[in-house]
Amino acid sequence: MPELIRSTDPVRIDEQSFREIYLQHWEQVFNVCYSNLRDVEVAKGMVQDIFKSLWERRDELEITTSIERYLVRSAKFKVFEHLRNSKIRQEYAAECITHKSTASNSTENDVLYNNLKEKVSNLVETLPAQCRNVFRMSREQGLSNKEIASLLLISERAVEYHITRALSTLKTNLSEYFT
Repeated sequence: MPELIRSTDPVRIDEQSFREIYLQHWEQVFNVCYSNLRDVEVAKGMVQDIFKSLWERRDELEITTSIERYLVRSAKFKVFEHLRNSKIRQEYAAECITHKSTASNSTENDVLYNNLKEKVSNLVETLPAQCRNVFRMSREQGLSNKEIASLLLISERAVEYHITRALSTLKTNLSEYFT
């Protein structure tokens, strides 16, 4: 068997040589995995995966380096792959949590906004006609006090009065939203 392990000729693996390779190298492969991860169970799983892959691919594998070097490289690659996948999973989980909280906040905010908008609209409808017209022209159409006064043929002072009255009514009836 030592000839098989040290040879630079392609290694062919049968059942007996696989057992010998496993017994001779499993500890070294485990140590490579464990020293990088510090997790016994994960390292054991990686060792199993590496030797399972070696056995399953034994017919098509052509190992031109020493089997020891091949197994150590496999272990290092497996550790790197595990760390990369762990990082990707963590980033994905964080993204999901962020997206979920943003989405739930967005939905909640939409519901609150629509409720408030409906309440404001209902309150504006309860205002006296002239007061309602002045308020809508000011807030919904964006007209200045001077423009409103000119269009409705009232004084700017009257426009200010109607806007103040409308805002006071809204503030009083919407106090639950401002606490």
